[in-house]
Amino acid sequence: MLISVKKGLSFGLTSGIITTLGLIVGLNSGTHSQAVIISGILIIAIADSLSDAFGIHVSEESSSRNSHTHVWQATFATFISKFTFALSFIIPVLLLPLQTAIIVSIIWGLFLIGLFSYFIGENKKAKVVAEHLTMAVAVILITHFVGGFINNLTQ
Repeated sequence: MLISVKKGLSFGLTSGIITTLGLIVGLNSGTHSQAVIISGILIIAIADSLSDAFGIHVSEESSSRNSHTHVWQATFATFISKFTFALSFIIPVLLLPLQTAIIVSIIWGLFLIGLFSYFIGENKKAKVVAEHLTMAVAVILITHFVGGFINNLTQ
């Protein structure tokens, strides 16, 4: 796999999963609204995917070693992977009761992070998987408590 595509894919996948999980969990704790969560997922899939792709584009351009083709490959891979993985979380929210959809989304996201981490872990697979899952769980817990805190403030 081209290094530019690998960079974009790995960034888009992890960012798409972590950002969307944080958003879903936080919005659920704060609103318990399916419509709000669906809107949030769509906004992440579009706006944040474009934003991250642009960020990767600028970052890759800032390195004089990268060719024009390399820059655009990383940009496109970031957008497509983040868009796709973020959008995948809409399926359980549309098909399942909201609380079940949140649990399924968390399992789905942690599974994807764990699987991807395993494949990039090389000689330290268990350490890399544990490190990445710990960061994902921290985001989930923090956004859950922030959403609940905001919900309590506004009632």
